[in-house]
Amino acid sequence: MRELIRGIRQRAGMNQEQFADALGTTALSINRWENGKNIPTKMAQKQLVSFCTEYHIPLAEMVIHSVEYPNNDDRLILYHGSKNGLTGSIAPISRTECDFGRGFYMGTSTIQPLTLISAEPSPVFYTVELDLTGLKVLSVELGMDWAMLIAYYRKEMEAARGTALYEKYASFATGYDIIIGYIANDRMYAELASFFNGTLTDKALLHCLSALELGKQYVAVTEKACRQIHILKEKKLSMLELSALMDLSVARRKEGVALAKEIEIKYRREGRFFDEILGGDADA
Repeated sequence: MRELIRGIRQRAGMNQEQFADALGTTALSINRWENGKNIPTKMAQKQLVSFCTEYHIPLAEMVIHSVEYPNNDDRLILYHGSKNGLTGSIAPISRTECDFGRGFYMGTSTIQPLTLISAEPSPVFYTVELDLTGLKVLSVELGMDWAMLIAYYRKEMEAARGTALYEKYASFATGYDIIIGYIANDRMYAELASFFNGTLTDKALLHCLSALELGKQYVAVTEKACRQIHILKEKKLSMLELSALMDLSVARRKEGVALAKEIEIKYRREGRFFDEILGGDADA
């Protein structure tokens, strides 16, 4: 947190004495915060959030950048957000009805896992390295296979159970250790429901789900894959950081809703509806 506090002060263009006056504390306290000798109290952290709002300092952006890990082409660096921290060995034990079923989820960007856990009481953010050597990897590009696979695991295809289309996605990822695919935005549930209810076309669905460009997720779905994940860094998030991230999460959700509505209107006459896809599948 010390680098974050120093960064806030520097963005405000203040020395430690000026910063202390603005926050109603002492320069000694600021010095100790910035040197990591003390951590601001919850009240002081609330004051820091208010200070950033008043001085138009992009606190959430600073938090996101502060956890980015130096990367190079020789290492696959990913990020994971945990509600309470990991205990024991890494395992594929998420909820079943996630994007690609039960697994251990990791993202290519920091923002998604950070905002995902921002409302939790004691979240922990992890930087990990994944070794793909010897693993069987399924990479699902942005398209209907991606959308339908998510729909299958999210239990949105139950009405099509027994059809060839359903069976295709029920076995689509069988035998793989890692599934790679784009992260869908927060409107996923509503848009998938609209698609399967026949009020949204496949083209509109794809644009809605990918509107926020949240990056890719790597999902370790087997124990073998999980054994090849190594934790590089573990970070417990402070109230100061969580406050900024929660505000960002709310803003991005609103942005996703607005974008989805625009896309629904723009593409309402383009593409195919679900019953047309099913009919075409039956004809084939």
